[in-house]
Amino acid sequence: METLTSHNITVMFLSLGVLLCAARLLGEIAQRLQQPAVLGELLAGVLLGPTVLGSLAPGLSGFLFPLQGVNAIALDAFAALAIVLFLLVAGMEVNLSTVWKQGKIGCKVGIASIIVPFFIAFAAALVIPEVLGRHEEADPLIFALFLAIAMSISALPIIAKTLMDMGLYRSDLGMVVVSAAIFNDLVGWIIFAVVLGFIGDPAGKGNAIMLTIVLTLAFAGAMLTVGRWLIHKVLPFVQAYTRWPGGELSFALILGLLGAAFTEWIGIHAIFGAFIAGVAIGDSSHLRERSRVIIDKFVSFIFAPVFFASIGLKVNFLTYFDFRLVLTLLLIACVCKLAGGAIGARWGGMLPREAWAVGFAMVSVGAMGIIVGIIALEAGIIRPRLFVALIVMAIVTSMLSGPSMRLLLRAEKKWRLRDILSSKLFLRELKTTSRREVIHEMTVTACEAEGLEGLDAQGVAKAVWSREEALSTGIGNAVAIPHARIEGLQRSLVVVGISATGIDFDAPDGKPAKVIFLILTPGNDPSPQLGLAAEIARLFRDERMADNVVRTKNFTDFLALLRAGTQ
Repeated sequence: METLTSHNITVMFLSLGVLLCAARLLGEIAQRLQQPAVLGELLAGVLLGPTVLGSLAPGLSGFLFPLQGVNAIALDAFAALAIVLFLLVAGMEVNLSTVWKQGKIGCKVGIASIIVPFFIAFAAALVIPEVLGRHEEADPLIFALFLAIAMSISALPIIAKTLMDMGLYRSDLGMVVVSAAIFNDLVGWIIFAVVLGFIGDPAGKGNAIMLTIVLTLAFAGAMLTVGRWLIHKVLPFVQAYTRWPGGELSFALILGLLGAAFTEWIGIHAIFGAFIAGVAIGDSSHLRERSRVIIDKFVSFIFAPVFFASIGLKVNFLTYFDFRLVLTLLLIACVCKLAGGAIGARWGGMLPREAWAVGFAMVSVGAMGIIVGIIALEAGIIRPRLFVALIVMAIVTSMLSGPSMRLLLRAEKKWRLRDILSSKLFLRELKTTSRREVIHEMTVTACEAEGLEGLDAQGVAKAVWSREEALSTGIGNAVAIPHARIEGLQRSLVVVGISATGIDFDAPDGKPAKVIFLILTPGNDPSPQLGLAAEIARLFRDERMADNVVRTKNFTDFLALLRAGTQ
């Protein structure tokens, strides 16, 4: 039996250590520059791969990252595990309940943002295949389908991170974007799985192409219905009889690996099984937000950097860089995805400025597009020249998305929290202890103190709770911002409630909310809600701020503390 020698093991650990170190270092630098970590991680691979290190010190490059042999297989195996775990985490971010509860707007944006770029890119690949980098041996239909998917899929993790950085993740606009990206990713990966089935019958597995596709769709359907129900029933048992967070972490990883094994066996890439398993796990309301964060960090800080850095080891980016091809793909991606997102948002009834912001959010291709590209390269659908162009396109669209949204959403009128607060809407000690009761208490206070004519407190509370059910509004650091846009409301109101013991708003950090801001804004104007939510997120970035608020004795002390925080 062939085994790893001492030399093989030394090289394996050395190469993984160097790759992880470079990827984490450059990933942190990228984030400090307000760019996605994947940009730095890819750059680490480019520097250590044939592009830079391979040109300057080919002997060292060949020693650390050999292209053949046992160590090459070991690195490929680790990268395969990393991509499976990354897609498991990406699937867990796909909360199907968010799509259903968000309703028609999220679905309309999701439909338009995948249909418009899909069919435009599909048509372009059939009409101008040489311009788009199709090689002579590639099947025209398979190539066109692949390019259409690469152009239409969205980077849910990067979109979510951008919204979090802007303090808008749990806003109405954020919900629309996230639900659309969820729909986009789910449909895109299912279509891509079908395309992989069309490539051919895997040798020796005895699965005909149509059988493979049927099994793929059956697996997805079963996991998203019966499987999702079973996971929801089993998860409380796991939580009750295993230690946290180890029990939930093991449960998620086991299901992800089993799903990956099944889809690889039927002839579809392993990542599809992990992704669908992640969707089924993540949709359970029993899975705490804190558990999601722990699983995400476990994968994002260890496995994902190695995978994305390993992409840079595949090809020489300078040799295969084609400026015209990169520019063509960028133009198609930006125009199609921007148009699709904006059209969907306007179709859903959003205002023009909001619609364009949604369009720019959906432009980001990011890590998902990179993963589609690497799988296509390994499957022989594309060649290195197009692969490099896709990587560059994915990076540029991810860099473009955030700044464009910030520019569009810059309010004509700057909404300041201190200008809206009122002593009549300040509850120094909340009387209720549950999330729904607190929302009702604060809503009644707003309606009674402001004498809101024509508005029913019960109806307003119902609107806020409906929004809360769709996506919890705990933003972390012991702060929550339940909110709703109310038709008929003439001006924006903010009710502040303080709870010394804290109230569970299912925040990402697991901390109960001690400071609750109820934000009620007019239904026809999104800017107050976006501006106020972003300001609150900035004010409470320091985890000590909430404790300082709890120690205030009255409204005057509270207002003075906020003013000091904005200096």
